[in-house]
Amino acid sequence: MENITLHDPASGATAEVLVSLGFNCHRFSVPHRGRQVDVLWRSQSFLSGSDRPSRSGIPILFPFPGRIRGTTYTWEGKTYTIPAGDAFGNAIHGFVHTRPWRVIEKDRRRVVGQFQASVDDPNILTQWPGDFRLTASYDLSGGMLQLNYLIENAGDTPLPCGLGLHPYFHVPFTDGSADHCLALLPGNERWVLDGMLPTGERAALEHAQEYHAGAAFGGLQLDDVFTDLQFDDGWCRGHVYDPAAKLAVTISFSSVFRECVVFTPPHREAICIEPYSCVPNAAELTARGVDAGLRVLQPGESFAASVEITLSEIDLGA
Repeated sequence: MENITLHDPASGATAEVLVSLGFNCHRFSVPHRGRQVDVLWRSQSFLSGSDRPSRSGIPILFPFPGRIRGTTYTWEGKTYTIPAGDAFGNAIHGFVHTRPWRVIEKDRRRVVGQFQASVDDPNILTQWPGDFRLTASYDLSGGMLQLNYLIENAGDTPLPCGLGLHPYFHVPFTDGSADHCLALLPGNERWVLDGMLPTGERAALEHAQEYHAGAAFGGLQLDDVFTDLQFDDGWCRGHVYDPAAKLAVTISFSSVFRECVVFTPPHREAICIEPYSCVPNAAELTARGVDAGLRVLQPGESFAASVEITLSEIDLGA
């Protein structure tokens, strides 16, 4: 396994990226009052490759985030077959989070990786309509983890696609209670789901004001797609607050990400606040006339997306 460690001498922050399994940043650690605080959660078996790569760190989901109905994808009259990946027999989370990437740039605080279907796994071209190149970077700067993505159509046909991230944030951060941690979540609506797939309908988000102010993790059981997000100067933000440590993790994401999946894993050791550029099963919804956020890149076209993750000391009870 090719694992790269980044370090920012000024702040003492460190990060680790597993290049050979999805270019997944599975550790981001920031010093606080004499101890290292691990922001990201990973399973004990992640580094050995014996656990599903979508269950730790920050999996990169492309060219489709979330589920596609069943194992077939029809685009412009042609049907592609994709292996099932969930308990319902659906394809899920794209291809790049399970495969080795290439490092194209690296220094002490920064690493850049790239994955191109035709170069790194040509078999993908039999499962998806078009070649793509995805370039991702992680940069430690002053205790902040900056993530930047460039998605390019590297082929000669239109490329339908969507980008998602699936970060797992520790609860609690230190020695407090996970149940007492608060999740401050964006969104005023949710996509109605049937069998974990959006129906195309949207509904008002129950408890939206509570989510905005901070909902106790102990009462949350979510695997939902939030929408109608709030953006401030082009950024949407979600937070996880640990009152015992008086620390908050903030994930900020650019306006390319118009949806946000919130997931509380069954192990109850983490919460996922997941920016998506489109709704799961976006192509099927788009074909029905639903604005699902599907992007169709023409040959040579591209788009960029950015995310920032920070740890800060605050006291919401003050």
